[in-house]
Amino acid sequence: MVIQKHKIVPHLWFETDAEEAVNFYVSIFDNSKITDVSRFGDAGPGLKGSVMAMGFELEGQSFAAINGGPLAKFNGAVSFLVHCETQDEIDHYYGKLVEGGQQQPCGWLTDRFGLVWQVNYARMATMLTDSDNARASRVMQAMFSMKKIEIAKLDAAYAG
Repeated sequence: MVIQKHKIVPHLWFETDAEEAVNFYVSIFDNSKITDVSRFGDAGPGLKGSVMAMGFELEGQSFAAINGGPLAKFNGAVSFLVHCETQDEIDHYYGKLVEGGQQQPCGWLTDRFGLVWQVNYARMATMLTDSDNARASRVMQAMFSMKKIEIAKLDAAYAG
């Protein structure tokens, strides 16, 4: 049984590679850890001793992962947003998460396990909701031209 400390916990369904994925995610984010692991027993349905489910934390946020078979696949309808204060943070998280995955526009990516992330500038929401519509529009246009977010270009667009 995976034990979590939060009332609502994102639960990630993997076909067979939950353990590899959880180890990958925990290696990328600070303040992250595996909190528990449960394994299949004699009753299956997985191979006895293999990982059935895992609890883990990324930056203090609880998650659960399960090796549930081929019934469910990730898609962009649910994704994880990583707020970054610096270009170094964006470069780190985007670079690590996209390894073996696929770049998407506007800071989005699909990682090698099929999970969708957006690695973005922490000030983006403030910029896009600025009362100066021209300023917000310039930022949006700048973001549309990017795969990985470039803070200097966003700041320049915001400044005009």
